Amino acid sequence: MELFQYLTDTTGGKCLFTMLVSMLPIIELRGGLPFGVALGLPYYLAFPAAVIGNLIPAPFIIVYIRRVFEMMRKYLPSLNGLVDKLEKKAHLKGKKVQKYQYLGLWLFVAIPLPGTGAWTGSLAAAFLGMRLKKAMPAVVLGVLTAGCIMLGLTHVGVNLFSGAV
Repeated sequence: MELFQYLTDTTGGKCLFTMLVSMLPIIELRGGLPFGVALGLPYYLAFPAAVIGNLIPAPFIIVYIRRVFEMMRKYLPSLNGLVDKLEKKAHLKGKKVQKYQYLGLWLFVAIPLPGTGAWTGSLAAAFLGMRLKKAMPAVVLGVLTAGCIMLGLTHVGVNLFSGAV
């Protein structure tokens, strides 16, 4: 079976595809969950697939992103502009989180708007020096909260466009 056909025609493939989309920066769960539903996944499968996919990168970002940026500066100096931009974004977002620490991190990740989410929240946590053991529960709660919000919005959107309101 062809890979694309597997990803779009089987339940397991649709779950995997939803997870992969939810792992992408910027798109994350807020795009992955409606994507999974649009593929034909029932909500009870699209939700956990999007949540798990969105959470997979978070611990790696929290633990390793500073080292990755250092290595990029050392071995790929042509990407310094990108690293500067990402670090600046992390520091700016970190200021919003810093005042309330873990509660702030949870709320920041929970708001399903562009510029928020697990990727940026994890980046901010890393640059604020938050330990994985304490930051990860806040990120998980934020992703679950965002998932519930997106589940409601997706359901309203599906009903609106299907005429089933």
